[in-house]
Amino acid sequence: MDMNIQKYMAFIKTVEYGSFTKAAEILNYSQSGISRMINDLEKEWKVILLERRKTGVKLTSDGMKLLPFAKEVCRKYELLQMQVDELNGLQSGFIRVGTFSSVATHWLPNIIHEFQKSYPHIEYELRLGNYSEIEEWLLEGSVDCGFLRLPVRSDLDTLPLEQDALLAVLPVSHPMADCDRFPISSFCREPFIMLERENNTEIADIFSRFSLKPQTRLITWDDYAVMSMVEKGLGISMLHQLILKRTPYNIIVKELDPPIYRDICFAVRNKKTASLAVKRFSEYLKYRQDSFI
Repeated sequence: MDMNIQKYMAFIKTVEYGSFTKAAEILNYSQSGISRMINDLEKEWKVILLERRKTGVKLTSDGMKLLPFAKEVCRKYELLQMQVDELNGLQSGFIRVGTFSSVATHWLPNIIHEFQKSYPHIEYELRLGNYSEIEEWLLEGSVDCGFLRLPVRSDLDTLPLEQDALLAVLPVSHPMADCDRFPISSFCREPFIMLERENNTEIADIFSRFSLKPQTRLITWDDYAVMSMVEKGLGISMLHQLILKRTPYNIIVKELDPPIYRDICFAVRNKKTASLAVKRFSEYLKYRQDSFI
């Protein structure tokens, strides 16, 4: 990669993550290397791009003006690289994937494992977020493709993949551990552990749809924290089937009454202009499960 492009990427990722250290991890550089590249840019352009603080970095007013141009240069470079990749038969490339934790844990390892057999020199960046964040990343171009819950915004192109059931998560000593299906109204009878973060309120929205008010004892955005809390008998919860695969926790899971699902899809900003690497990658989504579907 051209050295100037590397510097622009260092600038963009440092702003994106608010940290030299995090940008270094994403771009596979040392923290000092990222800092040095941005210092070089500031010397070349004779401006201060970032305010350095103990808590991270923040754009200066000059940095705000120049950041969109750096992004545009990098976007044009990616388009150039796409054409080179197509001419070279995809001997190299880079795919940025927006994903949520259950897909990152249980689907992507299988997909990438199979994809690498055919395209061993492709590199990846996995960016974890909630549905709204992943949509925004796709629209602004900071990821090339992503996994989302349907429905999504109409200006994204999607490929439906699977329905993922929500399940009740109970401690093994729970009095309803032997029931066939767990009534959703029963969540309101004892302490509930809520999976929620900022504008991702999927579980809370389900309770609202059924006009139910659970006795929420704890709110977290970590699926495994929920499982651990339930295992210790601190409450009951509701999680998706995909994240509950191969769980290390001693818990009971039950289908809901009535059944509730989310529809998972693969999304790109525009399938016609997607890079060759992303188009080939999408062909390997069928390998998402441990056994071929």
